[in-house]
Amino acid sequence: MDLVIRNASLPDGRHGIDIAINNGRIAEVAPALQAKGAREIDAEGDLVAPPFVDAHFHMDATLSYGLPRVNQSGTLLEGIALWGELKPQLTQEALVERALQYCDWAVARGLLAIRSHVDVCDDRLLAVEALLDVKRRVAPYLDLQLVAFPQDGVLRSPTALTNLKRAIAMGVDVVGGIPHFERTMADGAESVRVLCEFAAEKGLRVDMHCDESDDPLSRHIETLAYHTQRLGLQGRVAGSHLTSMHSMDNYYVSKLLPLIREAGVAAIANPLINITLQGRHDTYPKRRGMTRVPEMLAHGIDVAFGHDCVMDPWYSLGSGDMLEVAHMGLHVAQMTGQDAMRACFKAVTETPAKILGLDGYGLQPGCHADLVLLGAGDPVEAIRLRAARTLVLRRGQVVAESPRAAARLVLPGRPQQVDFRLSRRAGLAMKNA
Repeated sequence: MDLVIRNASLPDGRHGIDIAINNGRIAEVAPALQAKGAREIDAEGDLVAPPFVDAHFHMDATLSYGLPRVNQSGTLLEGIALWGELKPQLTQEALVERALQYCDWAVARGLLAIRSHVDVCDDRLLAVEALLDVKRRVAPYLDLQLVAFPQDGVLRSPTALTNLKRAIAMGVDVVGGIPHFERTMADGAESVRVLCEFAAEKGLRVDMHCDESDDPLSRHIETLAYHTQRLGLQGRVAGSHLTSMHSMDNYYVSKLLPLIREAGVAAIANPLINITLQGRHDTYPKRRGMTRVPEMLAHGIDVAFGHDCVMDPWYSLGSGDMLEVAHMGLHVAQMTGQDAMRACFKAVTETPAKILGLDGYGLQPGCHADLVLLGAGDPVEAIRLRAARTLVLRRGQVVAESPRAAARLVLPGRPQQVDFRLSRRAGLAMKNA
């Protein structure tokens, strides 16, 4: 074998597992493998997981914070206005440079697959050309899936639909939309129909910014579910944000959730941004804004978490850490039970990989040897600590390394070092018992 990782813990709760890797793929996963590796790594009981996946991001805007000015109100609408001011000043070289820098950050964080929306309302399609170039350049170490996103509304912006079709013809992967930003509710519903029919014609996936609003009457997700089922797009459609559902009447939601499930539509929440941008018109009580994640999971709907923004007109923070996203998600959704927290880990790994349709993702024999070794004993501890990614593998090759997180103490009678972990001590106590 090219590589054998020994004594790993896995997200499903197994411990003391060896992982053998050959020719860029996982060959065996079992305790105490007899296979020998040209290189062997002792995980020392730490968690080995498939890589993080970000199901919702805006790479054309990332790392542009402060250009051309700072979003003083911190609101969604000022962010959209700011992006409109910035677009005429964009250059392809700057877009590529910022995107490549963010991809470097992503790899260092064990984030090896990203679905990025790219604005198609600029007739130059400058950002589309830039991100297609980035996609080709990062392909050896990161899967970048692009969504043709009509930021100003596919019907509201005169050339948006033509530009969206041009972008798809250039090689963009997914059809996007923003129905709640059209001029009327009727136009929003019509935009969903038009875009879903185009996707069905081309055999493409769909991912729409949908109902990113505090308005409980913004119900385009219902229309999206209807057209998904009507056109046979089940399993290929996602509704992103869905924040209006946080404010909807419970009776209506009791009807809506089964419709989403029947249509096979996935949901993508963006905890960091939803909690920041929603509820801005509220005094108190102030709404959280994030969609109904626990209820969706209970109905069997696939729910992923996205980062959405990093240092751009909408959000001044972020570093590409999907564990930070999961950490915020479980707090906002009050998902603090053990199973619920593990579901939040899946929401930044397995579930978004399914939504993106990633080939060869996972920890089973035959999967790509894309792995992350985390400085934690299990998914819950990984989220709690935002654990260090001590080793990141792409196709069996090391692409990033980080030191274990620890602090040196100078205290009389106390340990010389702390790593903020209980798992090793608890595991040892259980073993001794």
